[in-house]
Amino acid sequence: MDSAGRIGRLMTMRAQPGRGAEVADALLRVTDGLRGFPGCELYVISRDQVDPDTVRVTEVWSDEEAVQAALAAAPAAVGAAPSIADVLGMLAGPPERVDVVPLGGVGLPV
Repeated sequence: MDSAGRIGRLMTMRAQPGRGAEVADALLRVTDGLRGFPGCELYVISRDQVDPDTVRVTEVWSDEEAVQAALAAAPAAVGAAPSIADVLGMLAGPPERVDVVPLGGVGLPV
């Protein structure tokens, strides 16, 4: 696959105190709806080892159209998973997003 159009995002979410595990669990349920979703190449949920209320999402998409399709299909795609509003309601503030250009690596299609 040509990586020229790939979209990468690094999201940092700070949960309300004591809710990091709940946020991580909610996001892990979201991943179930993204398995096999066209254009979703990587969607990894992680918790910070030092601050367990900080949850990070590493995303790689084939292109912007795939990102938009996933957002539009979110309610149907994730089924019983929480909505974006549900996740945002567990956070201490808005998520931080860094856009990156994925160049390759282990786990990404070439």
